[in-house]
Amino acid sequence: MMKKGKIQIGTILNYSALCFLGIITLYPFIYILVLSFNDGYDTLKGGIYFWPRKITFANYIKVFQDGNILNAYGITIFRTVIGTLIGTIMCAMLAYALAFKDMPGRRFIIFFFFFTTIFSGGMIPYYILLRQLKLTQSVWVYVLPQIYNFFNIMLLRTYFETIPESIGESARIDGCGYARVFLQMFLPLSKPVLATIMLFFGVSHWNEWFTGAYYVQNKELFPVATLLQNILNEATFESATFDATKMNTNIATAVSSTTPESLKMAFIMVMTLPILCVYPFLQKYFVKGIMIGSVKG
Repeated sequence: MMKKGKIQIGTILNYSALCFLGIITLYPFIYILVLSFNDGYDTLKGGIYFWPRKITFANYIKVFQDGNILNAYGITIFRTVIGTLIGTIMCAMLAYALAFKDMPGRRFIIFFFFFTTIFSGGMIPYYILLRQLKLTQSVWVYVLPQIYNFFNIMLLRTYFETIPESIGESARIDGCGYARVFLQMFLPLSKPVLATIMLFFGVSHWNEWFTGAYYVQNKELFPVATLLQNILNEATFESATFDATKMNTNIATAVSSTTPESLKMAFIMVMTLPILCVYPFLQKYFVKGIMIGSVKG
């Protein structure tokens, strides 16, 4: 009975600790969600923790009132889906080739990708290159330059090296070529690491705003991250204008119930919610893919 009591107490303590850690992990997200639905100027008073004190949709209306927001979401969805698929396929193909230690030029290719990861030509040469390739006026500017990622390639290559060589050798003896071995054997056996790589590509494409802000001038080609960043900057400028003219709080509230801080909370929710909806479907592969792909067995 004593032993059973100890086990029960230990189980209670473990679940209590896990619940406490879960609350600590989730609370920042809940806090951002609450502030995104609260009046911006009321938020400045403080004292809001678990529920909006003055509920309003003004923050989200401000974010979505831009006429280009739906087009921007289309651009973001396109670059995320197409960029993730192309990037995963191309990185997997290169990693499969690099997994063969007798491949000619293998060391040079690895060094080339590693070197260009550390050193770049700079923003101006990169922009000139994009312009000469006529990518600055095309949605492909978000996809083609980001096809290859050195970390993802090394993760895939290490995973492929853990697959027994006898599988590929027996298939080639039966008449299968390298492409068929790759498509019908290596890829099906690599679902965990492929799901992990797709998650990396997807999050990167969804959240990336820098390319649209500095290399694209056409607003119709802005992804949602760049467009929302511009909206946030405009709101910050409006707030600075209010401070410069010393407008009182009542006049400011009458003009708008949003502040840069409240808009930032709505911005975070708009950007993170789609990824949070996708992540649970890939979670079971994520840890396994990272562990197996990063350490050769």
